[in-house]
Amino acid sequence: QVQLVESGGGLVQAGGSLRLSCASSGRSIGDYEMGWFRQVPGKEREFVAGINWIGGARYYRSSVKGRFSISRDNDKNMVYPQMNSLKPEDTAVYYCAADRRISTVVHTTQENYDYWGQGTQVTVSS
Repeated sequence: QVQLVESGGGLVQAGGSLRLSCASSGRSIGDYEMGWFRQVPGKEREFVAGINWIGGARYYRSSVKGRFSISRDNDKNMVYPQMNSLKPEDTAVYYCAADRRISTVVHTTQENYDYWGQGTQVTVSS
């Protein structure tokens, strides 16, 4: 079993940066594809960024390309999305997710992910 806990959210002004973290307890996530999703009230959860198990493949939604980057430290069971040049439209609850299948690609749909954290709020003020 894998338990995921997100941290690092908060309030930031537009143009600022935040670095989120996702910590895993239980089984190692070294073999897992890791993804980040976000959700605002009244809307569906959407894919933000993902990284495959070895870190060789990364994928970002178009609206965050060039601003967000994702990395992982398998020895520490951690995943880090770095979010720069934040915009008010980035305001959401951000969720970390793990896909237990070993894959060379990054999946962008919720149904591919088996474990989820509780989320961390990111608020970007204008």
